[in-house]
Amino acid sequence: MSPNLDAVSPLRRRMIEDMTIRHFTPKTQADYVRNVRAFAAFLGRSPELAQPEDLRRFQLHMAAEGASPSTINAAVSALRFFFKVTLGRVGFGECLAATPAPERLPVVLSPEEVARLLGCAPGLKYRAALSVAYGCGLRVSEIVHLKVGDIDSSRMLIRVEQGKGRKDRYVMLSQNILDILRAWWRVKRSRGWLFPGQQPAQPITARQLNHVVHTAATAARLDKRVSMHTLRHSFATHLLERKTDIRVIQVLLETETYCPPTPEVASIASSHVMIGLRAPAPRLHGRLRTLTRGGPALRGGSANLSSSIEASMIVASAMVAPMRSTRSPALSNANPASGSCDDRRCSSALNVSPDPSSTADCPVAAS
Repeated sequence: MSPNLDAVSPLRRRMIEDMTIRHFTPKTQADYVRNVRAFAAFLGRSPELAQPEDLRRFQLHMAAEGASPSTINAAVSALRFFFKVTLGRVGFGECLAATPAPERLPVVLSPEEVARLLGCAPGLKYRAALSVAYGCGLRVSEIVHLKVGDIDSSRMLIRVEQGKGRKDRYVMLSQNILDILRAWWRVKRSRGWLFPGQQPAQPITARQLNHVVHTAATAARLDKRVSMHTLRHSFATHLLERKTDIRVIQVLLETETYCPPTPEVASIASSHVMIGLRAPAPRLHGRLRTLTRGGPALRGGSANLSSSIEASMIVASAMVAPMRSTRSPALSNANPASGSCDDRRCSSALNVSPDPSSTADCPVAAS
């Protein structure tokens, strides 16, 4: 949240207003204010009285204190905004030098390691969230803000609203992930957030998911540093290993770092999202049906871990699976019309019956 404007100095109030005009997120505003406040503390007087040499001394102080390149660059961005926009001293902040960050290769899990990670997730809710992270390549911030209505089971797509950079997009949805999401919805029957937090009106937090993935990685005995973003890297790498065009992967991930997409590439990616990536996937046997129906492995009970991992391996190997260009027969047989108005609206997205006692028309329960 932004600081209370009545309790801050006029200079800070003006800076907050300048950031609000430009629709900076609350987190960005808090980061910028914190960095300017740190500069003022180092200076010992109001930052509007600073001279170019003061900026140089502050950056030298940060380097001597062992600040990382990302920390220094965040301070540079905040101070440049403060002097250029809030104080109107154009060019004053240019004497601040951006620090090049070291380039490191991301950690990538093999399909077997992803399977072990999913198999050790504590319960259906978290297994579903981790499956979406891997099978759709979503950022953790995008997962926590998913709503039930964002699942389009008829087109096999997930709508991501206002992701990074405040952009909307659609991502691929495989039948396996849809089955797991249906199993989770039948347990919680959420009418808003797909993954609600401890307070139903609020979504699960990114911190919770990061804690869960660390716990699952430890239980799976993975000797890699795993985070939620690792699953996103693994999604892209496994698609690339299946010879998917790297420009298509780039558009699916909503990143333009390496290859700015041309209209032709955007058109190609759009068609891939709509008709599905033709990636090889093994046949799914009865063990997958047990998993997606919410068996002991999904309920987080005391079922044999090896059978849970074996079923999760089937899911992991088929997670980035060929998506269907037409509605599946199981979806066509669904009948969500037997519940209340609220249940009908929420269940229609996942296309499951809102009646807890009815399984005849439920695609998940179909044999």
